[in-house]
Amino acid sequence: MGRNRIKQTTSLNERLRALAQAARDKAEQLSPGDERDLLLQRAKHADRAIEVHDWLRSPGLPPPV
Repeated sequence: MGRNRIKQTTSLNERLRALAQAARDKAEQLSPGDERDLLLQRAKHADRAIEVHDWLRSPGLPPPV
């Protein structure tokens, strides 16, 4: 059984930014609680992944803090 390969049409950064924005938008509609905290955490992780991806792809950036 072979792998299902998907050709990505958008860059990793674009997909991560969209994921973070969608999580923030949904969290904004919720009242404080576990689900909202989880969505905000996902957005924060996506933002951090963008930083790391940018750092790895650009030799001029300083190491992440």
